[in-house]
Amino acid sequence: MQFAPSLGQILAPVIDLVFPSRCPLCGEGIGAQTGLCAACWGELVIPGEPACSLCQRPLGDAVAAGAVCAPCLAQPPKHDGVAAGTLYNAASRRLVLAFKHGQRIALAPMMARLMTAKLATVEPDWLVVPVPLHRWRLWRRGFNQAALLAGEIAKARGARLMVDMLERRKATPTLGGLGAKARGRALAGAIAVTPKRRAALTGQKVVLVDDVLTSGATSEACVSALKRAGAERVVIACFARVMDEALPAG
Repeated sequence: MQFAPSLGQILAPVIDLVFPSRCPLCGEGIGAQTGLCAACWGELVIPGEPACSLCQRPLGDAVAAGAVCAPCLAQPPKHDGVAAGTLYNAASRRLVLAFKHGQRIALAPMMARLMTAKLATVEPDWLVVPVPLHRWRLWRRGFNQAALLAGEIAKARGARLMVDMLERRKATPTLGGLGAKARGRALAGAIAVTPKRRAALTGQKVVLVDDVLTSGATSEACVSALKRAGAERVVIACFARVMDEALPAG
């Protein structure tokens, strides 16, 4: 069966001509569906193989598939894997800032596509859960960037989106610039499963979604809360993964 094109599809060429799409990083004119110009796409670093099977840390070429990196062997993470769309660099940072603080929420589908491409195991029976914002930060920003990304991932995989599965019980300071230990202290007791959603977690597999995975303190607090409430497996999906060498010490 063939369907007539929508009004948006009919008008798209005219709209692109009158209001041409621009690359959010450099302002170069682009096609409506490309998201970024070719040069800026080239600046993004997409994680490849071989990589740690637990945290997606890049490993040497001689390492066998399924290997685990030294940090994960020394201190096994609570999560069951990481799927990062990009490695954090200047280009991905500009995208995140434009998305989160520049109100460029139209970037969510493109960013989520990169994340979804790395989620090899997610099936429709999984739950997709965003990292929560405290209500005051949500009120100031107007949206939860992780929830927008989670919505796109859930739609792409036919999975169940649960925006209110987790809650922030206390406001935490901005974690940028803090070391891993300081982040952990700031997040102690801050994140919990919403009581009305606890029953839905028993035996479930979960995709935990955030825009940036930095030290892992926030995501690990979320994973701990989800597993205490009965989640069987939790995989983290993020747009940008910060490598340890980029983190402040302490």
